[in-house]
Amino acid sequence: MTDQVYLDYNASAPLCSEAQQAMIAAMDITGNPSSVHASGRAARKIVDHARRTIADLLGGDPERVIFTSGGTEANNLALNGLEDVMVFTSAVEHPSVIEARSDAKRIPVNGDGVIDLTALEAMLKDASQKGEKVLVSVMLANNETGVIQPVAKVALLAREYGAKVHCDAVQALGRIPLDMGRLLVDMVSVSAHKIGGPKGIGALVIAPGVMLVPQIRGGGQEKYRRGGTENVLGIAGFAAAAQRTEAGMAKMTEIAAKRDRLETELASEAPELVIAGKGTERLVNTSCLILSGMPGETQVMALDLGGVAISSGSACSSGKVRESHVLKEMGISDTGSAIRVSLGLETTDEDIDTFVRVWSRMRGNAARKKARHAA
Repeated sequence: MTDQVYLDYNASAPLCSEAQQAMIAAMDITGNPSSVHASGRAARKIVDHARRTIADLLGGDPERVIFTSGGTEANNLALNGLEDVMVFTSAVEHPSVIEARSDAKRIPVNGDGVIDLTALEAMLKDASQKGEKVLVSVMLANNETGVIQPVAKVALLAREYGAKVHCDAVQALGRIPLDMGRLLVDMVSVSAHKIGGPKGIGALVIAPGVMLVPQIRGGGQEKYRRGGTENVLGIAGFAAAAQRTEAGMAKMTEIAAKRDRLETELASEAPELVIAGKGTERLVNTSCLILSGMPGETQVMALDLGGVAISSGSACSSGKVRESHVLKEMGISDTGSAIRVSLGLETTDEDIDTFVRVWSRMRGNAARKKARHAA
């Protein structure tokens, strides 16, 4: 980390020391996890330990943890791995879900970005009457707004109509309790770099009875569900980061207080500020701030020059200035004026002070410039 105030944890968290140390230790292991000699068995031991760790964290079965290259691949495997199913996704899913199945039907959301359960039930009923098999994919927490979805209620509805449920829990992991049994879901996607692990490693955890067609072929790895030599270094780092999530969860109350102070101070200064999803349950670390008339990309650059790192929308579409489908589906008109501020375990009160100061200066400069042009 540099001296820059980093408030883009929903894009990626800093690599934690535990993960770094685990990866350094794994570098000394030469063997391929598929090899039966001692060096191969040492690599396999790292992978098996990580599989148990991730399973314990999610309330799943170690034998049903599939390591992937990240959340995007995990989502694609979930949506494309089931044969002969119609896919329903919420209208505010991450692009890796939205774009994984162009034929998917979208479940609408309300003005807070929460899924419309009545609409979902109507869709499920219609599909059932037609004899169609369905997979419902609904994220646990939104990457742009932090809005939390009622996934357990979605799953209960789905079960009534014989549908399976996939949950993208990438943003939720380490921030809210996450248990497959309580959520009643059939598949969960997670990613390491959101919790202080390395980039390029994630997992799809599946429930008993879920049979997937592999999307990457050419090897018997991951019980023939995902071909390719396992990323032992990444897997080691993932497990180490996962093991510290319980301690991190204990700090969520502190993070919530920081986030709430940030929002209160900004709203006090700028009554015109809109906070997306403020009227419903959100991740305590996330604020989606809409300052009408000021492009999000302009805000990102101004804050960056002021020493603060944030994002405009989803960092996964960095470099692509496009309308936020999430905010559009929530009925927000000025979607191009949104920024996302996301806090993490290392965020300090001084970081919040700096953000508020730099943001206020940016807003003031913009107001003065607008006044000069109007004169």
